[in-house]
Amino acid sequence: MIKNVEELEDLLANPSDADVEAIGRLGGDLMILGVGGKMGPTLAMRARRAMDLAGSRGRVFGVARFSDLNTRDRLAAAGVECLQADLLDRAQVEALPECEFVIHAAGRKFGSATDPALTWAMNVLVPAIVCERFRSSRIVAFSSGNVYPFTRYGAAEGDSAIPVGEYAWTGLGRERMFEYHARVQQTPVVLLRLNYAQDLRYGVLLEIGTKVFERKPVDVTMGAVNAIWQGDANSVALRAFPLAASPAAVLNLAGPETLGVRAVAKAFGRHFGVTPEFVGEEAADSLLNDAGKCHRLFGYPSVTPDQMIEWLSRWIGMGAPTHSKPTGFMTRDGRF
Repeated sequence: MIKNVEELEDLLANPSDADVEAIGRLGGDLMILGVGGKMGPTLAMRARRAMDLAGSRGRVFGVARFSDLNTRDRLAAAGVECLQADLLDRAQVEALPECEFVIHAAGRKFGSATDPALTWAMNVLVPAIVCERFRSSRIVAFSSGNVYPFTRYGAAEGDSAIPVGEYAWTGLGRERMFEYHARVQQTPVVLLRLNYAQDLRYGVLLEIGTKVFERKPVDVTMGAVNAIWQGDANSVALRAFPLAASPAAVLNLAGPETLGVRAVAKAFGRHFGVTPEFVGEEAADSLLNDAGKCHRLFGYPSVTPDQMIEWLSRWIGMGAPTHSKPTGFMTRDGRF
């Protein structure tokens, strides 16, 4: 079992054989923009380990403002070359080194309701700046399943994007910037519509499990969710470069199961010996992605929902640390 943060991050940063093979085929440098976020550090460490195992001479750059110096130091110790830059500053982005392969993991969600202008700048202006700077690179860009409307069965890549709320519209705006530059500059791009990544310190399953553990009612109005282990999401990001194209390609990135919130809460209840309490009634639809194409291309995730729930039950029960950053998955009005 995972006993502490060090073991958790080691697991998340441990590349699969498929990761090593894919990184070995790239044969160039990799840059991760927004490396200081929840997924970025272990993604960068995973890439560095994969390059080392593949015998690649490629470099891994991690770009962020690094307001948390501990994150920078951990990455540097793992062999990631840390570059401090504000992605809203065009001059600072222009000063970044050339790089054949770029993962765009920067973005803003929470606080969008109180400062929407900053969210539009981070999610729409920054991609334009990035595309202009890295016009000759191949780009994997994280997007969001929030660009889809609520559905009963999960939205597929060919379905219309109908965002709910201003944050979701900025997510679509981000995609449009990447699509525009992929078309006019011929920059190969693939957009990963993520919904939702999960490790033991954040994610929808943690939020449900914590409610059950604390004997607080679980709101089931958003009746179903997707969840994918963060390590599996990072693995897809590292292996997705061959999909990058002009026009830009789109790929849903989510767990294959539709997880009922009520059923997840009951599963946690069995681990904790607690009968969950519920509020609300399940709506007819939820924010769901159909990631069937992703799993046909990259295989079933290595960590199942049952395994995540078991790990999280132990993590929550021993009072282990979390990021204290709720996903807001139950939000139905689009205000974050």
